[in-house]
Amino acid sequence: MSELLETREVESEARATSRREQRASLRGLARLQDLESRRGTFLSMGSSAIARFAVLPLSAILGIIVTRMIIEHYGVATYGQYILLVGIAGLIPFSDLGLTAAIMNAVAGAKDPRTDTHLKLVLVSCLRLLLGCSVVVISVALLLYATGMWPVLLGSGLTASTGALAATLCLTVFGLNILIAFGQRILAALGLNVVVIVLGALQTPIVLLALWVMIQTSADGGYLPVVSYLATTVICLIAITIAARKISPMLGTAVRAAAHRGTKGERVFQTAWPMVVQMIALPIAMSSDRLVLSLVGTVEDLTEYSLANQIFSPIFAVVTAAGFSLWPIFARARANGAAPPVSPGRMSATFAAVAAAACLVLCLLSGWLTDLASGGRIQLSAPLLVAFSVFIVLQSAKYPFGMYLTDASGLRYQALWILGMLPVNLGLTLTLIPALGAVAPVIGSIVGVTLFQLIPNWVLVQRRIRTQRSAVDALDAET
Repeated sequence: MSELLETREVESEARATSRREQRASLRGLARLQDLESRRGTFLSMGSSAIARFAVLPLSAILGIIVTRMIIEHYGVATYGQYILLVGIAGLIPFSDLGLTAAIMNAVAGAKDPRTDTHLKLVLVSCLRLLLGCSVVVISVALLLYATGMWPVLLGSGLTASTGALAATLCLTVFGLNILIAFGQRILAALGLNVVVIVLGALQTPIVLLALWVMIQTSADGGYLPVVSYLATTVICLIAITIAARKISPMLGTAVRAAAHRGTKGERVFQTAWPMVVQMIALPIAMSSDRLVLSLVGTVEDLTEYSLANQIFSPIFAVVTAAGFSLWPIFARARANGAAPPVSPGRMSATFAAVAAAACLVLCLLSGWLTDLASGGRIQLSAPLLVAFSVFIVLQSAKYPFGMYLTDASGLRYQALWILGMLPVNLGLTLTLIPALGAVAPVIGSIVGVTLFQLIPNWVLVQRRIRTQRSAVDALDAET
């Protein structure tokens, strides 16, 4: 009798689990279908932009508190090591070989991500390759520690007592994070980019809490950078847990298949390598301005440019958050062979208009903002304010076109143009700095973005839209 009752309880629990999974599947499909509607598109973009706008000031304030606490309790040298080691991740943005682009396209294009065979095989290939990336990064970290090369690579910013070991631990945790960081891409592909943004906002609070504990326990502050990487681990674990539930049982199935040598995955490098090129080339093109100003310009040029960039960068951060939500929307429409719910051209105009309005507000408030940030010691010239405004508007305008071209051929097209942008951007900056000072790098970026991103991407998008319309018209004529 007891065995019969146990059997019935097991069957009842199994049925309840099945019903929960079915409801979760229906919710997941409903969310994906929302990405095919204008309402869902604007909701995804709007929620992402609002979330990013909301977390920016909170992160900035907590970041200032962290900085002050480190300096007050551990000193300037420890703070310098903290900034140096936290920045290691930014030096190797290509560590995942661009594989998350393939995962995003596969998830967004799947009719049902819980059972889609193509998605499973893409995940199999990516999991194997990400494991290889992780092993390489961790091996490099251990090798640098064993050979005593960390001080040679990172210089005097490392403290003698903790620097080498802290750097090794940071890079090791970073390597482990590669294995689970793609969970955030899955969430974004499912239309849950706002969840990714909110989870990202946990980084600084976790570091602040850990810093407080370290101070209370008199722990060595030299290992605080490791805590920052561990905070990223926590965020990645939460994200991949949520993602695994949303597409259950797909992720577990893919992990088991990846461990089986007989399972052959899909080709993913046709999407991954152009993404790697962009991840390497764009930071060089856009983030080298301060280095060039430091080498060729004056200290005044460098400080003026840096302050202007600090004032205008939040606008692009919000635009990036909203624009990134367009990737799965365009990818899903492409996979279904349908027109996207919103026009990339109209989205480009909308993004540019919103950015222009925000830049106008910042220009009007620039005097107050510069006084607040620098105590009146730095003044921003009108040409620099206008140049940064134009740059931000152009960056915003090109974003929807870039998100539209996220298939293999589109990413390859963008990568080739970006490679062409590098020498033009850098050459103009070097040429114009003696005459224009801080404005020169911005003009170089304006020319580069316009000629090598905005116009080429717009041309290809228009060509694709015309081709798609011609195909639809031909099909209508046949029927």
